[in-house]
Amino acid sequence: MDFPWLEFIGLMLAFGINAVIPGADFAMVLRQSIAHDRRAALFTSAGIAASILVHGSYTLLGVGVIVGQSLMLFNILKWLGAAYLVYLAISALRSPPPQPPAAADLGVARRGDFSAFALGFLTNLLNPKAVLFFLALFTSLVSAHTGGDIKVFYVACMSIMLFAWFALVSIFFTTASVRQSFFRFGRWFNRVTGITFILLAVRVALAQQQ
Repeated sequence: MDFPWLEFIGLMLAFGINAVIPGADFAMVLRQSIAHDRRAALFTSAGIAASILVHGSYTLLGVGVIVGQSLMLFNILKWLGAAYLVYLAISALRSPPPQPPAAADLGVARRGDFSAFALGFLTNLLNPKAVLFFLALFTSLVSAHTGGDIKVFYVACMSIMLFAWFALVSIFFTTASVRQSFFRFGRWFNRVTGITFILLAVRVALAQQQ
């Protein structure tokens, strides 16, 4: 069977547009870039990309349909996601002001690679809108006749695309001049990011099944 290029391009375009819209993932990578370093931001980006593999897997297995149609399961995921974002907001508000790399303990930062990965992974995984988005994306853009191996390839490409995007975001915001401009805000950076996570938590809590 010939590869469905038009379907693939349409799917990647729709996913790419959604990926670049700022949300909880973007806010998390930005915070990791400024509050920590490029390494932490890249591991967080990898965690976000890995969670796409989970979303894609349960969507292909049909679990996404069950979650999307079950009010109870959807609400459980919704409140878990909102609670996690509130936790991130409190952590940001209680954190000390971002410091230049020279003042940071890079050894501790490197031992936190798994924590940075898990942070990104959970931020994306607990977003109920991701469940509905994947379900809608595959239902509307992917033919029922498309082979399972091709669908798996689609999901892998989405994960790679998302990592590439947030890797670019990480590199940009960890550029010395860009980071320095954020350091001038001091504790205001933590306050703004904390409030941002709270607003995102409210948005998640108000999410409705389609």
